[in-house]
Amino acid sequence: MEKAYTAAGQKFWASDHWDTTIVITISVVFITLSYISAVAKKMHRNQLAYETSERERISAELSFLKAQINPHFFFNTLHTIYALMDTDQPAAKNSIYNLSHMMRYVLYDTRNDRTSLLKEIDFIEDYIALMKVRISPEVQIIVDKQANMPDLEIVPMLLLPFIENAFKHGISAIQPSYIFIGISMEDNNLKFEVRNSLFEDLGKQLDEDPGIGIANTKRRLDLLYAEKYSLEIDRDENAKEHSITLTISK
Repeated sequence: MEKAYTAAGQKFWASDHWDTTIVITISVVFITLSYISAVAKKMHRNQLAYETSERERISAELSFLKAQINPHFFFNTLHTIYALMDTDQPAAKNSIYNLSHMMRYVLYDTRNDRTSLLKEIDFIEDYIALMKVRISPEVQIIVDKQANMPDLEIVPMLLLPFIENAFKHGISAIQPSYIFIGISMEDNNLKFEVRNSLFEDLGKQLDEDPGIGIANTKRRLDLLYAEKYSLEIDRDENAKEHSITLTISK
């Protein structure tokens, strides 16, 4: 009888112990899952906060870069017109008229993060026409624009600094010089190319100090296109040529 009671007691204790183990296990699993869920939610909130903060930081930096680029462009252009006032007043008047068209683009079309590629190209062509008035007619300016160029969205004022640099460093009043500008679509990618004459002293200066326009443009490319662009800058001493090739994926 005692043995039967002992066996029954042991059976009851074992059953009770098993039930307790199950409850504890379930509780531990529940607490663990709750903790993991809470941690995951916190990480998600932190990630969202970081992404929001990063977007705001990038937006602020882009606004700062744009604020630097626009005055930089106007100062250079006004300097060009000022140089014409003493040498060719009719040309200076025409240049002011052309500048008014360019200002509309800069003041209105660059407000947004993106603009039309065709408008950007029109703006570049106006700038080249403005520069042609100032430079020697002996300088060769070649613009190779793809026929029936498809339109797409692009960051405004993105291409001009490379062309400005070519006019600044790639032409000479006493030596034969040229600037080649090519714009095309290849394999659904935008390809922009600038090649210009390379002069030894100016070439070294260009390598050492590419200027605020180029520096800002590189930063804008990093922020807005990240892995979707490639920029190749080459200096060919044998051919006496400096070139940049910018490729942007759609």
